[in-house]
Amino acid sequence: MSRFDPRRVAFDTLRAVAASDAYANLLLPVEIARAGLDAKDAALATELTYGTLRRLGTYDAIIASAAGRSTDEIDEDVLDALRLGAHQLLSTRIASHAAVHETVALVRETIGAAPTGFVNAVLRRISRDTPGEWLARIQAAARSDDERLGLAYAHPVWVIRAFRRALAAEGRADELDDLLRADNASPRVSLAVLPGLAERPSELAPTRYSPVGALSAGGDPEPLIRASGGRIRVQDEGSQLAALALSRAEPVRAGERWLDLCAGPGGKTALLAAEAVAGGALLEANEIAPARAGLVRQALAGVPAEVAVSEEDGRSRAGRGRYDRILVDAPCTGLGALRRRPEARWRKSPQDVAALASLQRELLESALDALTPGGIVAYVTCSPHLAETSAVVAEVREGRGDDIEEIDARAVLQDVANQPMDLPTPADGSGRAQLWPHRHGTDAMSISLLRRRA
Repeated sequence: MSRFDPRRVAFDTLRAVAASDAYANLLLPVEIARAGLDAKDAALATELTYGTLRRLGTYDAIIASAAGRSTDEIDEDVLDALRLGAHQLLSTRIASHAAVHETVALVRETIGAAPTGFVNAVLRRISRDTPGEWLARIQAAARSDDERLGLAYAHPVWVIRAFRRALAAEGRADELDDLLRADNASPRVSLAVLPGLAERPSELAPTRYSPVGALSAGGDPEPLIRASGGRIRVQDEGSQLAALALSRAEPVRAGERWLDLCAGPGGKTALLAAEAVAGGALLEANEIAPARAGLVRQALAGVPAEVAVSEEDGRSRAGRGRYDRILVDAPCTGLGALRRRPEARWRKSPQDVAALASLQRELLESALDALTPGGIVAYVTCSPHLAETSAVVAEVREGRGDDIEEIDARAVLQDVANQPMDLPTPADGSGRAQLWPHRHGTDAMSISLLRRRA
């Protein structure tokens, strides 16, 4: 098996994710191109990689049962190969004998002959029972209902509980199963057509809500993106709506100054830049990580405007000016994008939330300080976790008294969207809008709009 085989591409990507904290959505296309896979093999490599990463926790429980030992006792390279084999056996139409044979061959070529007997025995043990029988077996050993739910839908227990609380805050806790199921479905690719700079191709359907969105017809969208000069680009519909909530919260006055404070990788920046051009506003962008700042500059290449991109800590950068609109697309756990970044569910922990919430509060405070009277901040996270969303906004507002008022983001989105959106009022009575994969077909973006009183 050579590095040009789709299984080898998937395995190499899995190893990089586990060993180097690589992001599958960024690395896999590079590995596919390097291997020169055709469309059919590229699709197989993508399914093997993403499918294995999505259900990692469930596969680990099954592997541990079949092996008679904890996965902590299995060499990491061998474990990734077993995960890849388990996915083929339990969640694809690949014949069992082929899944076992090809996985053993992969291990022999990439790791060596020594573990092949163990890998063969474990996978043959897994192949003897159906997926339903394996799920029943591992669920029977679960210590709680949430752990059983986590095994069924391949989500860590702490994430399940966070999602339940976020849905309950809207009176929709009964939607939890639908949300978990949606997290495990491959999302349809959506495109942003930069307003005033490009037109939606007639062969592409419009997105359900975003007035600047289009649905990919399938296949690789890169030729269309290149042909458009970057004025049509891949972007989740929820991200489009988050940017438009700020730019269209109220009419733009010529000469306004805007700031995208945490701009990387630049998708929302490009959309804001197009909106700024249309309204006669001036946009600046900031991204602390140099590599991501480079991506922001690339994203802006298709927009005929000078957008200065600084590389500073947003907490200090915001104060170097006064702005009429600021987007704080804050660093977060990314729990709202698990469809696209399946490894994130296993990579994050509850401890990450507290550290991020502190940074989020500081970024929001700095942005509010940098507003002109009457100016607006959009506080956005790609996470529905209440500690990263409503709690951050509530704490900041409480500390500022009457200095800040909240704009109803749900009402703004209803005005922006192509059709009415199901956006229930949160239990805290705030104006926050929460998007959901199962309900809206978007990433789970949280959007709050705050205005500095004149």
